[in-house]
Amino acid sequence: MTFPWHKKASEKLDKMIEQNHLPHALLITGVEKIGKFDFTQALIKKLLCPNSSCDHCELCKTLNNDDPKSELGHSVLIRRSHYPNLIYCRTELNDSGSMSKDIRVDQIRAFCESLGKTAETLQIGVVFYADQMNNNAANSLLKTLEEPRQNTLIILLAHNTDRLPMTILSRCQTIHINPSYNEGTANWVASQINDDTRSDFDPMQLLESAHGVPQRAIDDLKGDYYFKYQSWQNLLLEIALSPTKIIDAEIFSDNELDVLKCLQHLINEGIKIKILNHDGANLELNKVVEKASFNHLYKLLDDTNQAISLSQTPVNMKLLLDNILVVWSHITNLKKYPAVTNFQEH
Repeated sequence: MTFPWHKKASEKLDKMIEQNHLPHALLITGVEKIGKFDFTQALIKKLLCPNSSCDHCELCKTLNNDDPKSELGHSVLIRRSHYPNLIYCRTELNDSGSMSKDIRVDQIRAFCESLGKTAETLQIGVVFYADQMNNNAANSLLKTLEEPRQNTLIILLAHNTDRLPMTILSRCQTIHINPSYNEGTANWVASQINDDTRSDFDPMQLLESAHGVPQRAIDDLKGDYYFKYQSWQNLLLEIALSPTKIIDAEIFSDNELDVLKCLQHLINEGIKIKILNHDGANLELNKVVEKASFNHLYKLLDDTNQAISLSQTPVNMKLLLDNILVVWSHITNLKKYPAVTNFQEH
């Protein structure tokens, strides 16, 4: 099964396969929960089984028995598939019995050694997630990428390509899975809502709150994140229309990064409304957009994006969000765009 939001990436791969241009190394990228692993499993089945719609032949049954995501009760370097020419490499249990935070060099060496044997039929090696490799592991993989064996395909999955060395990136063909807000994806979200008490939720709103990541939208609905997100969005719009409402921003406490992402989405939607020159579904956002300067929205989006990227550093997120909110609270009547203080310190 191909998920609706995987269609574009899947079509790109299908074209490579049809034209016999499939590279020796693929890098499947996208944010967490966008379905990179499911996409990869579908690709593997497509490559190994001549009938892509088949699910009942012995090969497909063998592949369906694979559960490489499961946690084993002991430490292993790599996981072999039930299919002999398919192996997986991922973080594993360390000596203390807990999951390690990175993929180690000894794992990658064992992975490459397994793929170094001559294969008469296609052999596939999957590393998930490649951005968890430490430096030594990445360097160890590099030689295999530089000197691939025939009938060998290496598939790397990664949430964040910024954590991969350029030498790895340059030797892989990248397939990116984008967040999606289209009707097909919204219909899929709707099909996953089986609880009658939640059936009245708007699938498109769920997608928007999950930043276009369908699996995340479903997970959010299981808890209270969706309700929190809606309250953050409502307050952000109130702040933009009535600056004194900024005193209520204490409800953002301990959720600064998620609130910044919520604001990022609002600004993106606002810019789209400006470009298309027609109102959106959110009446309050329409009011903000009508009064806000195009240039100021773009500048605030840049600052918000930078604030989100700084979340990976020891920066004070509360202070950073406060500074962003001060600008946002005046976005409808700004004469001159101010500098965000914390950015000047980095």
